[in-house]
Formats: sequence, C-alpha cells, structure tokens
Amino acid sequence: MDIRDESSMLATELSSLLDPALCSAVGDTLVSDSSVLINEKTSHPLKVYLRVRPFSKTELANNESQDCVTVENSELVSLSAPKDSAAMKNCERGIGQSVHKFTFTKIFGPETTQAEFFDGTMKDLVDSFTQGQNGLVFTYGVTNAGKTFTIQGTPKDGGILPRSLDVIFGYIRGRQYPKMTLKPYLGNDVMKLDPAQVKQEEAAKASLLSSLKEDGLKTVPSSGNLRNVPTSNDVSPIKDGEEENLHQFSAWVSFFEIYNEYVYDLLDQFPSSKNQKRLTLKICDDQAGISYVKDLKWFNITSTEEACKILQIGNKNRSLASTKMNQQSSRSHSIFTIRLLKLSSGDDPSVLGVSEMSLCDLAGSERCNKTQTVGDRLKEAGNINNSLLILGKCIAALKHSQNPKKASYVPFRESKLTRLFQPFFSGKGKACMIVNINQCASTYDETLHVMKFSAVAKQVVQVIQPRNFEFMVPRIIGKDGKVITEIDADVSIEDLLSEDEEMDMTVMSPEDLLRKIEELKEKLMHERQSKLLLELRIRKEMGEAMYQQMVHLDETWSKRFEDFKETTEEQLESRLEMYKKAIKNHAYRQALEDLEEDYVPYEEFQAEQEKVEERDEKIEQLEIALGLKKESGEASTENNSMSGAIDALTKRSQEKEKIIVSLKLQLQNIKDETDLNIRRLTGENEMMKQHLKIKEQEVRGLQSLAERAIQLESSVTELQAQLDESRKLVSSIDVCEPKPKRGLLSNIRNTMTGTPKKTKPCEKTEETTGPTRKKPLLSRK
Repeated sequence: MDIRDESSMLATELSSLLDPALCSAVGDTLVSDSSVLINEKTSHPLKVYLRVRPFSKTELANNESQDCVTVENSELVSLSAPKDSAAMKNCERGIGQSVHKFTFTKIFGPETTQAEFFDGTMKDLVDSFTQGQNGLVFTYGVTNAGKTFTIQGTPKDGGILPRSLDVIFGYIRGRQYPKMTLKPYLGNDVMKLDPAQVKQEEAAKASLLSSLKEDGLKTVPSSGNLRNVPTSNDVSPIKDGEEENLHQFSAWVSFFEIYNEYVYDLLDQFPSSKNQKRLTLKICDDQAGISYVKDLKWFNITSTEEACKILQIGNKNRSLASTKMNQQSSRSHSIFTIRLLKLSSGDDPSVLGVSEMSLCDLAGSERCNKTQTVGDRLKEAGNINNSLLILGKCIAALKHSQNPKKASYVPFRESKLTRLFQPFFSGKGKACMIVNINQCASTYDETLHVMKFSAVAKQVVQVIQPRNFEFMVPRIIGKDGKVITEIDADVSIEDLLSEDEEMDMTVMSPEDLLRKIEELKEKLMHERQSKLLLELRIRKEMGEAMYQQMVHLDETWSKRFEDFKETTEEQLESRLEMYKKAIKNHAYRQALEDLEEDYVPYEEFQAEQEKVEERDEKIEQLEIALGLKKESGEASTENNSMSGAIDALTKRSQEKEKIIVSLKLQLQNIKDETDLNIRRLTGENEMMKQHLKIKEQEVRGLQSLAERAIQLESSVTELQAQLDESRKLVSSIDVCEPKPKRGLLSNIRNTMTGTPKKTKPCEKTEETTGPTRKKPLLSRK
C-alpha cells in the first residue's frame, strides 16, 4: 500500500477521535494495526434480532399475560404498557406514552424453533467464519428471558452454539489437521509446539474430558439431533479439484467469564476449598492492537461432541445464583470462543490464516428491587449493570460518530467486556445482537429499557474490513516466544518488488542480489522513518489541541468562579443588612416593653406623696399633744394607749419612709433609662431626617428631570408644528426630484445639525429658514 494512502487513512481515523477533553484516553481507540491491510471496506447496519420467549404455566396462572408484546410483522413489534407499570403511571402524568413500536432486522415469535432461529440468524455468520471472517454474537435481555437457552439450548434441542459447531465440522470434515503442533497465541498469532508441549496439550485435554465423566454429568448429544433438523447443517459442498482441498483446518476453543469485572477461565481447575481464590486473568493487547485474555487455555477439538463436553464443563464452573426472577441466574458474562486455523497441506504445514468467532451470553439486566438482591447479589448486580451501561455508551457513541461532524470518543476501555468487543466494532469482524425478551407484565419496564437499547444499536453502521484466510499470513511463534516467520505488513508487495517485480531472481548475480537487498532495506528504513514522522506530527497536533482545550476550560471555569463569587458576596451583603435591621427593630421593641413594665404614672406618685405628707402632719400633731400631756403630769390609761398608738404610728411612718425612698430610687432609674431611650430615639430621628433630606433631593432631581422632559416634549411639539408647515409649503411647490419620506427623528436630527432642505430657486427662503433659527435653542436645552 502506498504510504500516502495509509497516512490519509490514519488521519481520517484520528479526526473522529480528536476530542481534546478526552485525549488522555486516546490510546483506547487509536490502535495502529500494522498486520491488517485495507483494500475495500463494506458497511451495513448492525444486525439486531429479537426473540420472544413463550409463557410458562406459572406465568399464565399469575396473570402475566396482558398483551404487552404484539408482533406486528417480521420486523415490527409493539409494546403496550400494563396498568401497574411505571410507564403507564408516567403516561397518566403526561410523561411519555403507553404504546411503543420498535423495528428489528428480524423478529422471531414464541413459536419459533431452535432450527428456524439458527437458520434466520447464524447461518450466514458461520459461513463467513469458515471463509476466514471474524464474528461476534451476543445476547442481551433481562433475567429469565431465554438468553442461555438461545445460545446453548437443551440436550435434545441445541441452541445456536452447538448448531454452529456442527456446521463448522461439517465444512472441515475430512480436512482436519490431526496434530496439535500449532496452537492459537495472543490475539491473532500461532505458536508452534514441540513434542513435549504437544504431550502436555493432549494430557490437559484428556484430564479435562475425564473430569466430566467423574462428575457423572450428561453431555449434550448435539450432532445426532441437529442433523435431523432441516437446513441446520447445509454446508455448501466443495467440488473435487478445487483449491480448498489442498488446505487443512484445526479448531480450538476457549471458555471464560467476566464476573465482578474479573476474568476467570471456566476451563481451569476450580478450587477445591473455599479459602483458595480463583486465578484471575488479565486483558492485554498484542502488537497489532488486538485485545486478548492472557494465559487463557485453548483446547483442540475434533468434533461437536467434544466441544459440547467442554461447554458443559465450563457451565459447571460458571458463577450462578438464585434470584427472585430466576432460580439459576447467570451472574457473569460468559464468552465461548472458537478459532479456526487454516493450514497448508503436508505434515509440517504453514499457517495461512486465523479466524475467530465468539458467542457471548450476557448477564441479565434488571433493577435490584425486581430481583430483591442484597449483599453479594447486590454487588454482582452493580457490576453487571455497570458493564452493560458502558456497552450502551459505546453503542451510542458509535452511532453518534457516524456523523463526521459529530465524532465522539468511544469508551471501550472503561469495561473489560467492551474492551474485548472493540475489534469487532472497529471493523475487524461481523457482529450481531440477539435481544431476548419475555411477555410478562411484571417485567414490562425492564423490557422497554432493553428495547430502547436495541433501537439505538440497530442504528449503528458497521464498516467491515475485508478479511479472509488469504488476506494476511499470521506470525508463527516458537517455543522461546520469538517469531519464526514474520511478514512485515507495513511494506507492500509493490514496494518490495518495485519496478523489477517481473525480473527472474535466479538469473541475477550474487552481487546484484546483495545490492537489491540493500536497496530494499533502505526503502524499508525510509518508509519506517516517514511513518514515525507522521506519528510524531499527529501526536504534536493532538497535544496542541488538548492544550488549547485545557486553556479554554481554565478560562471558562475561572469566569464562572468569579461570577459565582460576586453573586455570593451580594447575597451575603443583603443577608447581613437584613439581619442588622432585624436586630435593630428587636432592640427597639424590647426597650419599649421594658419601659412599659417599669413605668409609674406621675399622678399616682403625687397622690402617694400627698398621703405621706398628711401622715407626717398627723404625727407632728400627735407629738405636740403628747408633749402637752407630759407637762401637765397626768398619767392615765389614755396616755398609755396614746403612747402605744404613737409607737405604732412611728413604725408605720418609718415603713412609709422606706417605701418612699425605694420609689424615689425607682423613679430616678426610670428617668435615667427614659433619657437614654430619648437620646437614642433622637439620634435615630436625626438619621431618618437626613435620609428624608436625601430622598427629597432625589425627588427634586426627578421633578427637574420631569420638567426637562416636559420642556423637551413642548419643543418637539413646536418643531413638529413647524415641520408640518414647512411640508405644506414644500408640497405646494414643484420639486425637481422626488424625495423619500423621513420620520420625525430624522427631521429633528437634520434640524439639529443645521442642514437646510434643498428647494427650487423659486421657493421663499424665509419659510425654509424659519425652523433653523430655533435649532440652537433646542441644542442649548
């Protein structure tokens, strides 16, 4: 391929990812695949199939059948909300609608058989897989919707997985490579095993299959049952003499699950004790940027029966739990992968190509209150819903990126599931989605969410890169991990052969051959340097764009912070003023209340004082009378009684004096407090007077402005009258050229600037100059 074409393609790919706010994760979507050459791309919408599960006897007894799901035709289905669903309640409140319609690539009703479903969905994908095209199939739906049944089926009626295996082995029957010397490695490479490693592979496979017999489990007899199903094993026969008869095939399978965002090999030995933890695997990228599961075990299979045994062993190790919606609910995403190696003929063949097909059984998507999950089940549901949420974000971003003007970042790396799905959504294979739903009214809201998700997925357009067995020769890795045979896909055949591609190399001398090799090396180094420069330039542009975006974000947030600071300060100042006024009013009211409680009227005080004076006069009169009686020397019982009365009066007078003194003190305190309050009120009164003066000045200013406005209106009225008179005069005289009408403001502007109107020589200058004489008056005003 020409380097210019490759650079333009790389630039096109980068243009959809240059969102500087997300450039920190640019490595998630920018992967240079040097092992894949692009000739001609094909695009088509993502195929989304719908399968409706029939009712069970228990669901019919519980009145779950309320005609929620209606299949209109083979591509259209309608959903009607039941009475107790959240969708119906929202519809009654005026939010949303009660009936929704969705379209699919094809819809399969409750009466569809496994064979009919396989022929309508998987047959073309399996045929492409046997021709070297990668494929992905994943099921999506709520718990107890029939996802596992669709993929695996039952021992008597297999699902799409055993039927696909039956088609594959029917295609390669008689052309299977009998040895295990070539094994899948990393993302797309092949490892060449020595005799010792071959024995280890055979022992591991025998041990795995023997564990199934020890457990006494029944295997899935797929082939015998599937061949009785019409069109399930229809493989296009290859005629004798065709080139395909010169090739042989080797099939390998793996089975793993993603549980709580951890990857576990389902074909690995399960820990015997609870204290032992399962071995977690990592997801890595090879040199071509293809994601793979590191240390994942691959087993060579020679028949559908062996594959189904391995599938059942993996199911035994799969994470299952009981929920309210399903007694055996899958709490993890399980992925069964088949790799088909196409080899040349002979005992020591070379690898011509590798194709891969993955079937993913996603865990159920539902709300936790539906399944009543708590504890570990709640944690599992959180991880399941998170990975499915990221899958939805990726699909929505893919749909959004179809418009070149609205390209967005696709968050494949935010979840292990989407990271493994990335190659299939990036054009390196076909992908299809199977949506499983049930018709129960109790799960209508979850079913509606699934249908909306599938509606977005159906709008995604896949750009498929052409890939078959002859398209690319994979690398062969030796025992030491080094490449045995490697073809640099960065250098095209045309560059290698140059203009002398038809020259016979056998007639060239050794010196010419050496010189040719040196020239090719120089060309290779030049191409690599140009590609390195291109990468550096692109990285620099992306870095500058990211820096500009960061600067813009910094300025934006700084401005927002300043605005927020100003508004907060204004709010605090207004609150402070309000609190000050409230405290002042409260203190004033409290002072008035205290004054009312301690206040004694002056009339009452004066009356008490007069009573005290009268008593003092009586006491003086009694003392005078007592002195006279003592002088006369009369001693009688009257004197004794009089002396007692005098003593009593004396005591009473002393008590009254004490009361008078206390009253005087209280009166003095009241006077002092009253003076203080009067002074404080006087100060406040002065402040109010000053405030009133300010307001009066403002009112006078407004009055002056109003008078000024009235004068201006009167002057405008006079000018308008003069203008009308001038117009009458002008209309009576023939004007040389017609003039457009102008409004009042433009006439006044002309009048202010002093530009006289043009008239004929025959006009009277006295009338036209009349208004202009008053213009200086208006300007002075």
